[in-house]
Amino acid sequence: MTELAQDTTGLLPNQDSQLSAVSDDARHVLHPWADLSSLGTHESLIISEAKGVHVVDGNGKTYIDSIGGMWCVTLGFGREELVEAIADQARRMAYYTPFGDVSSEPAAKLAAMLSERSPGDLNRVQFATGGSTAAESAVRIAHYYQKSQGRPDKIHILSRRNAYHGGTYLAASLSGKLADRTLFHYETDIVHHMKSPGFDPDISDVSAEAFLADLIDDMERTIAEVGADRIACFIAEPIMASGGVLVPPPGYQKATLDLCRKHDILYISDEVVTGFGRLGHFFASETRFDIVPDMIVTAKGLTSGYQPLGAVLISDRIAAAMSEAAPKDKPVFSNGFTYSGHPVACAAAIANIEIMEREDICGHVRKVGPYFIDKLKALRSSPIVYAVRGDHLMACVECTVGMETGPTARNMALAQRVDRYCEEAGLLVRPYENLCILSPPLIVTERHIDSIVAILGASIERAGKDLRAGEI
Repeated sequence: MTELAQDTTGLLPNQDSQLSAVSDDARHVLHPWADLSSLGTHESLIISEAKGVHVVDGNGKTYIDSIGGMWCVTLGFGREELVEAIADQARRMAYYTPFGDVSSEPAAKLAAMLSERSPGDLNRVQFATGGSTAAESAVRIAHYYQKSQGRPDKIHILSRRNAYHGGTYLAASLSGKLADRTLFHYETDIVHHMKSPGFDPDISDVSAEAFLADLIDDMERTIAEVGADRIACFIAEPIMASGGVLVPPPGYQKATLDLCRKHDILYISDEVVTGFGRLGHFFASETRFDIVPDMIVTAKGLTSGYQPLGAVLISDRIAAAMSEAAPKDKPVFSNGFTYSGHPVACAAAIANIEIMEREDICGHVRKVGPYFIDKLKALRSSPIVYAVRGDHLMACVECTVGMETGPTARNMALAQRVDRYCEEAGLLVRPYENLCILSPPLIVTERHIDSIVAILGASIERAGKDLRAGEI
């Protein structure tokens, strides 16, 4: 029996259920980032079951999931230990309020575990429901801190173009992806987007040093224009994920942190994607990029996607300063959520961390990650591949019709054609603009990687033939 067959044994479709799901979805579900022009008519791919690095649709077709659900299914699908941890906690106590002076054993234990694995003095944890609410909470904490220290005008926020920090009102406003700016309203008075830091030495016409200097000059100009005495915080993904797996030039993270320290601006590291093993470490801020931020935002791989959970890790210095300055008449920290520190979600995260350490998942990523990137970079020989970039198990292949670069209509159509051929061949990648983004489960093997790259390469070749035939 093949490895694929072993992974998906027993995952049998129910045709009636599949047809009903497709119909119900089209009629009733409004998907995140949905194409509203096809609302009610588009037939979604219904994923029914999953095991390991594979998922199965309602028709029984098996795919390699090379996007890890959405950056988050790190330990793979069908991990019984995670399922049992969730079930055991639900039986014991499914939920109780986290507000005020009430907590649960899983929340307390998880907070301690996160503190032990975080850099520096990031020992205080506020739980959220996911990455968006965690990012928003981090900024609110920055606002509270600055005001508590007698600096009520420090409310402005620095972000970057192509950043992604979530879908809630403020988190979406922090995000800098132009394609996501549609008919919604966004906060523009206090949010400032600086230059995108993505640097690709394979296609850049300037050196990494020159590019870094320009980025830092841009940040210094922005600080001067806004006024350091008005800026509360800077929020940054160590590597931009949803914006196209954009990797800053070496030294960028440290240089921006130094600027923040110089101007008394809090540094928030958004590790929703880069944390929990995707770059080979629980947190990448210090181990990979030599920074200890004031706060770290985490989610996704925190529970391997088995439960929704996010967290903000906060410096003891910040937490203590807020506590000491809390007004006597209003000492309440009025930020949090009904499901903050949900005991079932925290139980999943605890089991997830225990498995990661027992199986040395981070070490495995450090081994297979470079292999993944090297294999993908071989695809650059195709005339329709403009760039391949990434770090360990987050990567991106950028498509081009030739003279055009960036998300032009034809480039996006070309990438969508690649995506379609991948799906036909049993591989799920994440199409975004003219990009094919990949973030497989962290348990992926070199054998899986070979299959991913082979299918993607064949799909790129088919799309290239369509382009040459004038079909795109």
